[in-house]
Amino acid sequence: MEPRHPLPPFTFETASQKVQMAENAWNTKNPEKVSLAYTPDTEWRNRDLFLHGRDEVVHFLNQKWSKELDYKLKKELWAFTGNKIAVRFEYEWHDAQGNWFRSYGNENWEFDDLGYMKKRFASINDVPIQEHQRKL
Repeated sequence: MEPRHPLPPFTFETASQKVQMAENAWNTKNPEKVSLAYTPDTEWRNRDLFLHGRDEVVHFLNQKWSKELDYKLKKELWAFTGNKIAVRFEYEWHDAQGNWFRSYGNENWEFDDLGYMKKRFASINDVPIQEHQRKL
């Protein structure tokens, strides 16, 4: 695999770049594109789900974005050290019935030497909102 810059160890600038790259990729809602930022054997915890490998990530993201309509995400760098980054995020979406939600969470990321994310652990809470309360 080719290096996926920026590479660890991270500085404030390079950690911020990784966060912005992740936000941009997730906002495409393209599971295959998003999955390429992760190692082939990536490990995830997303809420109560445990995923292993890119194939499971693609399957998960396809299901996610078929339910979370008009998804829009904003990520923010929280902390970093060496090959690890912590992020806070919020995203808004609605279900098929038109009910809107804002989801808040934190992610812990660990990268390999080539700059691919090998671990992603996410804790997420959903808050019902009215459409006029959207911020994103």
